[in-house]
Amino acid sequence: MALPLYLALTAAEFQFCSLLPERAAWMACHYSPYGLGLSNLPRELPEGAMLILNDRTPALGHDPEQILRQLEEANHSLHYKYILLDFQRPDSAENAAIASALVAAALCPVGISELYAQALDCPVFLPPIPPHVPIKEHLAPWQGREIWLEAALNGEVITVTEKGSSVVPLSPGEIPEPALEDPALHCHYHIRTYDDHIDFALWRSRENLQVLLREAESQGVTLAVGLWQELKE
Repeated sequence: MALPLYLALTAAEFQFCSLLPERAAWMACHYSPYGLGLSNLPRELPEGAMLILNDRTPALGHDPEQILRQLEEANHSLHYKYILLDFQRPDSAENAAIASALVAAALCPVGISELYAQALDCPVFLPPIPPHVPIKEHLAPWQGREIWLEAALNGEVITVTEKGSSVVPLSPGEIPEPALEDPALHCHYHIRTYDDHIDFALWRSRENLQVLLREAESQGVTLAVGLWQELKE
């Protein structure tokens, strides 16, 4: 696969993994609960790795300059290649300020989740493409930008009734049989009918994901990030 695929590992997975993936990502640094900087910075990383910062712990007065200094110091010894700001809490002024500071500092390429990338000159990090959504439709709002994409073996169940439709995640342990394949959406599907509704189950196999990422690359995606636990060989 030509598209670079980074696999994200937790600190414990880094410690106990006997053979790290060719492209590894540290998951993740957090806002410190005891200060104004970051916690859980790695002590070592393989050359060319990605450093992920998320907002699982919310930013509360954290200092962009202190965070920038920490990341600069870390880069001297870790030599990471990319930073990913996987911010999922919306409308955070602190998140926005930290994202802006890191992009301006240009330590390395910084990908930022779509919640905070709009006004910044940086790659935008998009969530996984839902199985029922064509690639072009998912990427369309960000055409002209460099796009990083989350890669996942995601699935969903679309329930259709006379009142409309709803979508819920499909658990990997609930994949139904038999399965048909949709080459346009790069997914498998199964249809089950009931007296008052129809369920459409859609999901992606590893093979589906590989083909999807090849097409995504042709549509302007330059990098993908997935979970090592899910996508390891």
